[in-house]
Amino acid sequence: MSDTDPALMSAEQLLALYARRRLSPVEALQAVMERVARYNPWVNAFAMLNPRALAQAGESEARWSAGRPMGPLDGVPVTVKDLLNVQGMPTRRGSKTTDATPATEDAPAVIGLKAAGAVIFGKTTTTEFGWKTPGDCPLHGISRNAWNPQRTVGGSSSGAGAAGAAGFGPMHIGTDAGGSIRIPAAYCGLVGMKPSYGRIPQWPHSAFGRSPAPGR
Repeated sequence: MSDTDPALMSAEQLLALYARRRLSPVEALQAVMERVARYNPWVNAFAMLNPRALAQAGESEARWSAGRPMGPLDGVPVTVKDLLNVQGMPTRRGSKTTDATPATEDAPAVIGLKAAGAVIFGKTTTTEFGWKTPGDCPLHGISRNAWNPQRTVGGSSSGAGAAGAAGFGPMHIGTDAGGSIRIPAAYCGLVGMKPSYGRIPQWPHSAFGRSPAPGR
């Protein structure tokens, strides 16, 4: 991790600097977005960026200035995979067949992030409906490995892997049923954590989720 570039710092480093007034959440987000502008054109990590992220970072900065951070991730830049709902942003699941209408509610994981004060600055790409391991999809094209753009980033949390390897902030939320966090982490030299089953609820269900048949 870098000692000077906020975009390459861990969440713990950022929070320690916020607490000492040595760095602000706005400055941290600006550093991340500078790297995104420089490197995302060839790694293609994002389904979309959050136009309200800078304002949210400013709100976090005001809380730190008042000595009242709202949670353990206040002001930390985070991305969310585009299989999870973020209110005000569409959930396209990597497919041209999905609705572009913005979601009206947050997924449970996103509710937790917001309650902790995280600044969600974008949604990362996924393979179509999260259903394969190479890092491409019909809607957003190919997400590439930051170490070597001729190599796959893995999937289905392809944009999360690309963003982590490219240094677009410290935390990138994926999903994992059969390796969709672990595969990109392995391909990109990252640490990927799959929570125990049932630890973090998922809603809405994935495109492959279904209710049990009546009587079963």
